[in-house]
Formats: sequence, C-alpha cells, structure tokens
Amino acid sequence: MINDELLTAAVRNNAEWCAGMCRAHGLATTTGPRAWTSPRRTPLYYPDAVSLTGDATAADVVAGIDRTAPGASVKDSYARLDLAPEGFRPLFDATWIGRPAGAGAGAAPAAPVRTPEALAAWAHAWSGGDADEAGLFRPALLDDPAVTVLAVPGPGGTVLGGAVLSAAAGVTGVSDLFAADGTDPAAVWPAVLAAADPALPVVGYESGDDLAPALAAGFRPLGPLRVWLAA
Repeated sequence: MINDELLTAAVRNNAEWCAGMCRAHGLATTTGPRAWTSPRRTPLYYPDAVSLTGDATAADVVAGIDRTAPGASVKDSYARLDLAPEGFRPLFDATWIGRPAGAGAGAAPAAPVRTPEALAAWAHAWSGGDADEAGLFRPALLDDPAVTVLAVPGPGGTVLGGAVLSAAAGVTGVSDLFAADGTDPAAVWPAVLAAADPALPVVGYESGDDLAPALAAGFRPLGPLRVWLAA
C-alpha cells in the first residue's frame, strides 16, 4: 500500500475498532459514507464521531452524536475540520503511523489474553490500577474475532506491557499500547508487532513522547489527526 491508501485504511480500521469497543459496551453505532458516529456517549477515551474521508464536513460528524453530553468528542481524522463554531475545542493532535507488511519484529511475541481474569489483570496494568479506567475493557472484547488483546508477561504473572490489535480494512490496527512498571516502550513494540499477522500492514496513531518509540519500531508518519472536545 502507498501512503495515501495506508492512511485511508488506518482511518477505517480505527473507526471499526471504536465500533468494536462500543459493541462491547452494548452501544449501537452508524457508519456512513463520510463519518462513523454514535448517538450515545461512547466509552471513556473513545470519540463519539470519526471522520472517514478528507472531504467530511462538520455536519457529517456532529449530526449523529449527542454534542451536549459531557465529554463528547470528535476524531478529525485528516485534521481539516473547524469544529469551533459547533461548540468544540481542540483537545490534542496526533500522527497516524503505518508499517509495511512483512517487516520483521525480532522479538518473542506478546501473548494473547484469553480469559476474563487475564483481561482484568491486563486492564489493571494498563490503567495503573485505576478501577474506573480498567473497567473500559470488558470481557465481550474477547469474543470479538477481529480483536486480540496482547500482554507482555513479567515475573510472577505480572503484565509488563501490552496492546490491542484489531483487524479491519485490510490492515492490523494497534491501540492502547502501554508499558507498565518502568518497562521501556521500546521493548513492548517489538513484542506486539511479532504477534501481528506478517501478511498485513500495521497502523495506528501516536502523539507526544509516545510517537518516537513507534517510529523507532519501523513505523512511518502517514498524516495528522486532531481530536476535538465539546467545550
């Protein structure tokens, strides 16, 4: 895939992952030609709308959501929208990233999380022990054939890091990658990538200090995105 195609796939994959997280929470969502939307507030940290094309308009992303709900947000996948007139403010900017199929990882693969008990331990490590944040990851995710939760095991059954892989749009998406207990993220990325399907490109997005370890793991920037929060 060339960069433009990979960017399109990354955007679509991420919207599908957002839909999967919503399904795990019992929420129905809608995928239109230019936007994915949820009419009810989505789970913690997840957008209520995702623009799917570069020509999406403000109306495409806000018409299908409850913009008055506390925490309502929009993922502007191409960083082209002006949502200030709709009552939103920029929350953060990030960079879409992609890695070609067949790129080696050079590490032992992270292990799939298969049981609710293991998922709870993974979520506890991901959240740093915050019970409300850990509750984001519900056992229904384990029944989604497109989703794989991965853990980098540590001594005594601890979780040193991990991520979520989601298959959609002809690529594998990586989200929620974390390193716990002082683990270097540079050690988590190879383990996660080693568990991904080598026949598919890998995509995702990162921002701030989290971008450098991803680029060091073989990703390249694909384009900007912006998340808007209801003011």
